[in-house]
Amino acid sequence: MAAELMPGRRRLTTGSVLADLGILAWFAFSLFPIAWMVLLSLKSRAEQTTTYFQFSPTWANYHTVLSHEGAAVTSVDYRSALVNTLINSGGAVLVSLLIGIPAAYAAGRWRFRGSDNLMFTMLSFRFAPELMVVVPLFVIYNQLGLFDTNAGQIWVLQLVTMPLVVWILRSYFQDLPEDLEHAALLDGYSRLRTFLMVALPMVRPGIAAAALLAFVFAWNNYVFPLILTDSDAATVTVAISKYLGGGGQAYYNLTAAAAIIGVLPPLALALTIQRYLVRGLSFGAVKA
Repeated sequence: MAAELMPGRRRLTTGSVLADLGILAWFAFSLFPIAWMVLLSLKSRAEQTTTYFQFSPTWANYHTVLSHEGAAVTSVDYRSALVNTLINSGGAVLVSLLIGIPAAYAAGRWRFRGSDNLMFTMLSFRFAPELMVVVPLFVIYNQLGLFDTNAGQIWVLQLVTMPLVVWILRSYFQDLPEDLEHAALLDGYSRLRTFLMVALPMVRPGIAAAALLAFVFAWNNYVFPLILTDSDAATVTVAISKYLGGGGQAYYNLTAAAAIIGVLPPLALALTIQRYLVRGLSFGAVKA
């Protein structure tokens, strides 16, 4: 008599074992570049071009990237770039949420002929190559005095994040039962109070997911800061690239250390709101 499987356990077969090994191989292949960057960030300058895994680890690269002495040597002010990126990304997400949430609510509640096409057109702005608009933006920013300013970066980055916020939150508002809002209106609530007191609290997971995705997109943007900033409002993506040949020197170990540091803020934010993020992505973003 064949033994019965315990609940939650699966029968091992040749196919399932090969599938598991394939998944593990895929994970190892995907994580290898990240592991390589971590190891490279711990190598000295003399060892930065070696491919050996045996070396003397050092934290000096992280100190060089974040210190004034390191900035004087490499001509890259990474700490200022880190602060600028936090300001620019946070500001772009804030502007996107303030404008995008009411826009998503209106798009989810009031449908009209061509509304789906209008929403798809808005989302298509996100997929358009940024190089298509960067030249006229460069001219306009110079004329308006927005070049190399945090305000200019917030304004241009919200163009990247706003479509994401509207598109994701629109599906959330569409899934909310309208009966709840009708009941609130019958109780004497105004349309604005109904939106703030009834609809908005119910889409908090969606707001968290949309805000995080928008923050990551703004944080990782490279083209706009590269063209529209010089030194005062430069971001981490531009600063990291300067370690690769800026001033005639290529600091691969500093590049790796700067990249590792640059990943930490979005990663910390994602872990902080992980509960809302998982729920939000599985409910609204995927459906959208």
